[in-house]
Amino acid sequence: MSDLLITGAKVLGDKAADVLVRDGVIAAVGSAGASAEREGHRLVVVPADGLVLLPGLVDLHTHLREPGREDAETVATGSGAAAAGGFTAVLAMANTSPVTDTAEAAERVLDLGRGAGLADVAPIGAVSKGLEGAELAELGLMARSRARVRVFSDDGRCVHDARLMRRALDYVKAFGGVISQHAQDPRLADGAACCHEGEISGRLGLPAWPAVAEEAVVARDVQLARHTGSRVHIAHVSTAASVEVIRWAKAQGIVVTAEVTPHHLALGTELLGEQRGRGVLVDDRFDPDEPVAFDGDRDAATTRADHDHARIEQ
Repeated sequence: MSDLLITGAKVLGDKAADVLVRDGVIAAVGSAGASAEREGHRLVVVPADGLVLLPGLVDLHTHLREPGREDAETVATGSGAAAAGGFTAVLAMANTSPVTDTAEAAERVLDLGRGAGLADVAPIGAVSKGLEGAELAELGLMARSRARVRVFSDDGRCVHDARLMRRALDYVKAFGGVISQHAQDPRLADGAACCHEGEISGRLGLPAWPAVAEEAVVARDVQLARHTGSRVHIAHVSTAASVEVIRWAKAQGIVVTAEVTPHHLALGTELLGEQRGRGVLVDDRFDPDEPVAFDGDRDAATTRADHDHARIEQ
């Protein structure tokens, strides 16, 4: 097998260097090209001047739509887009048709990813059967399957029943699982809600989403995580108060992680009034009056930036 030599890349954003890859493993960093030539190895050279070389990125939040909505996306097209963006592994949400709520369904997604061969695709299992929020899905069977599911989510819907959420957290603790929560109280913001509740939504007559619909669920779930000693992940955090709750929970030693998404950082409801977005995370579903200060290095209130990749339907 030929060795791969990446030349001139800024390794981890630092100084430019050559990187020699041998049999799929990094063998040398620095003047790797000269040493490889001296050893007589065949080289495939990849010039990377001005580029940054990073480990493969992992996206915890994607919607690959297969099976059931192949007209919108497939595992192959979604993982291909991931690979093109530097993501070597993606986790596929369970809201497919049929729902990924059994071991067989999880293994099918795993096999589709392996068949595409573009990036590692790991299925996320549903928390509840059919995403209905009434009865736990086959969490243990999915965890023991070939897919070895460790993240569970009803994303697209909230696990709004506190008893079911507590049971799910208790159950996954046994095998180191995580519950990823789509924090949206359906009694405060139903499926029709499309933007921040405020002056603009009122003026345009749009069904709106008050910040408390997210914040109340986040506050409840970090307390449930503390009570059970289990792990909870908050998907697509979008309000200042949610960030403060997560920051507080981490300070208490509660095992909570969270993510923000590019669209929640860059877009605000002011765009609905044909104004430019301000490019910051703001309170109350992007009320532009109260920007939130983030410092991932110092307080790590949110620990990831994930895409919530989903093909937009016209």
